[in-house]
Amino acid sequence: MNGKDFYDTLGVPRDASDADIKKSYRRLARKYHPDANAGDKAAEEKFKEVSQAYEVLGDSKKRTDYDRGVSFFQQGGYGDFEGGAPGGGFNGFDIFGDIFDMFTAGQARRPGPERGRDTYYNLGLKFDDAVKGTAVRINVTHEIACDVCGGSGAKPGTSPVACKVCNGRGMVSNSQGFFSISQPCRNCGGTGQIIETPCAKCHGRGRMPKTETLNVKIPAGVHDGSTVRIKGKGEAGALGGPNGDLYVVTRVDPHQFFKRDGDNIWLELPVTYMELALGSKVKVPTLNGNLTLKIPAGSQSDQIFRLHGKGSPRLKGLGKGDMYVRLKVVVPAKLTAEEKELLLRLNKLGPEDIRKDTLI
Repeated sequence: MNGKDFYDTLGVPRDASDADIKKSYRRLARKYHPDANAGDKAAEEKFKEVSQAYEVLGDSKKRTDYDRGVSFFQQGGYGDFEGGAPGGGFNGFDIFGDIFDMFTAGQARRPGPERGRDTYYNLGLKFDDAVKGTAVRINVTHEIACDVCGGSGAKPGTSPVACKVCNGRGMVSNSQGFFSISQPCRNCGGTGQIIETPCAKCHGRGRMPKTETLNVKIPAGVHDGSTVRIKGKGEAGALGGPNGDLYVVTRVDPHQFFKRDGDNIWLELPVTYMELALGSKVKVPTLNGNLTLKIPAGSQSDQIFRLHGKGSPRLKGLGKGDMYVRLKVVVPAKLTAEEKELLLRLNKLGPEDIRKDTLI
């Protein structure tokens, strides 16, 4: 086969479980979804490939047929297609007709209710709100089922009729040599139905835009790029199908002092030479107020102290990360006359030769 291998497209091995296939599909669908990659043609094409692969591998029967079909072609099939298959009167392609139909772009569509698309909302958060959690109100515009026709698209009192071109199948087949290629019906757009008398409010679409204000609870510990799912607040489904979901994607602003590494927090703490040489107790800001850090005498610049459990809450509720404090010596840009005199006196006392092991 010249087409891409569906297992490679989803990034799973051939013995992957149904759960692993579904998990991989969801991850890739979110990554390449057109709503999250506006104007990116490459992402749009990748989204189509991922959806097509899951349409087959996500269905146990289609997956079995696909696996047999792949094996068949990899082994060379029945050999001489021009002369027919062994045994006579049997065309090797006929038995795999449904497999070839799978590889057409429109085969996944069937007349009947369809789930609505998932939508995405980028939510800007302050660093502290992401770490501690917060509640926000957002305004989203999405499509809902028309309240006049109930989502059918037809004027109340009427109903859609079966398409006469495809006889309600939504697909038309064209024979090209050995192949029978199925494509969505152009007359009905692949729905299998024609709306002869459209609803006056939605003009036959069955859906209409609506702006809603939603209360969203952001759990403590979200990261930049985390998603909060709000079920049923995506686009309305077609032909009475269920709504998609809304995914609120968090975009966390950087903090002036703190840096985040997973659930751990990092801080560079300015200290003086004397505080390191003599030892000291200094105040350290944390996510929950200041605490006192004891610096032992003889500590070095870039030395790191770990504060257990002072990091960000973990999303799954399993405690907190840690905080790491890195000491950074700050050299005064200007000295008073008295400070300069004291440093000169200190230097004459014979400081340790810190460069004795270097090549200079």
